[in-house]
Amino acid sequence: MKPTKFETAIAIIDKRNSEDPNIYQVAGFKYPKELLYSQRMTRKLLQFNPNASKPLQVAARAQHICRWKIARNEFPLGRVGYLKWRETLKKMHANSTIEILEQVGFDEQCIERVKKIILKKHIKKNKETQVLEDVICLVFLDYYFDEFAAKHSDKKVIDILQKTWVKMSKKGQEAALQLSFSEKSLVLIQKAIS
Repeated sequence: MKPTKFETAIAIIDKRNSEDPNIYQVAGFKYPKELLYSQRMTRKLLQFNPNASKPLQVAARAQHICRWKIARNEFPLGRVGYLKWRETLKKMHANSTIEILEQVGFDEQCIERVKKIILKKHIKKNKETQVLEDVICLVFLDYYFDEFAAKHSDKKVIDILQKTWVKMSKKGQEAALQLSFSEKSLVLIQKAIS
């Protein structure tokens, strides 16, 4: 049976992300970092929102497509440099995804929808953009938070948690509180949201 446009797009995104030279190890297995991240995004999206539209599923899968190609150290240190890096990445992720969707034959309306979601246009007003933001935060908290917290001061971790928390919807916050955390992480999260 011939794969659908959606299946083809996901396969191309995965192929691109499988080229990530950064390797992440989980339970003794090695994965290209962004391939693992994108698969976690899909899994978390479908747990959080089982009826997610195909454009939202594509956006979630491609949210970090080829992220390693633009390194953080190409931008100045500090918050301004960090925000410029993030903005540059978002545009690259959106453009790479648009190119794939055009190649596969998605219609203009669908492509525009995916682009808006990846660029995080109107987070609190666009339901799908908000869902993507919630899923990004949930993936961070579920899979990467302990590792992040171990590398930074409690003060910085609490600050990041507070910024993460305000980006989330009520439903996203409720889902976050259902995740299992280490004792130390739980203390930091409670401090951040109290």
